[in-house]
Amino acid sequence: MLGFSWRQLVALVLAMLVSSIAAGDVGPTRPFIAHYQLSVSGWPDATIEHHLSREGDTWQSRMQTSIAVATGSERSRFIVEPDGIRAMDYASDYTLLGIGKEYRLGSDELATLPDRQAALFELSRQAVRGDCQPHCRLRYQNHQGEEETLRVRHLGPRQVALPAGDFEAIAVEVTEPDEPDRRLVFGFHPTFPGLLLTMEYHRDGERRSRLSLSSLSQPESP
Repeated sequence: MLGFSWRQLVALVLAMLVSSIAAGDVGPTRPFIAHYQLSVSGWPDATIEHHLSREGDTWQSRMQTSIAVATGSERSRFIVEPDGIRAMDYASDYTLLGIGKEYRLGSDELATLPDRQAALFELSRQAVRGDCQPHCRLRYQNHQGEEETLRVRHLGPRQVALPAGDFEAIAVEVTEPDEPDRRLVFGFHPTFPGLLLTMEYHRDGERRSRLSLSSLSQPESP
């Protein structure tokens, strides 16, 4: 997940998974449309879109981006239940120079572990509740249905100044067990479940990329 081939780079900004924070109340699930600015060393700047919308009894999280000649998108459909979420369907596609590949996970494949988009939403809720302190391990399925395990460490609240405004973010650090020199630092909105405010990728002690919220809108839920 933390590498930098073209597909891994696109997947990196789409795989926003985290957990942990001081105790608090989880806000109600609300639809939103978020846009981000992505700066990556050695790559042109890019824009990422994240839509959370409601369709009947299910919620859908969809992210898409384009980086130079590579594009990628992911979509997850899930049901919010009292004790968590139930992942129903996942789809993604990546394209390089017009050559691409699509992936799909159905409810049978997602019965044991959620996809990473559904995990993003649920784990942001767990972060606000303070379910995982000071650290824990996160298990989910990647776009190919393979199990992934990440180590999550709570960093606490911090103020962030972004193009979309000033916010208090809940910061966590995510690393792979066998790659401690590569880490992702996420900042989540404390009352918008599933909404990322900022993300930074660090490798060998240097920041290699940064994702920042540039705009946020709140359409009415049907």
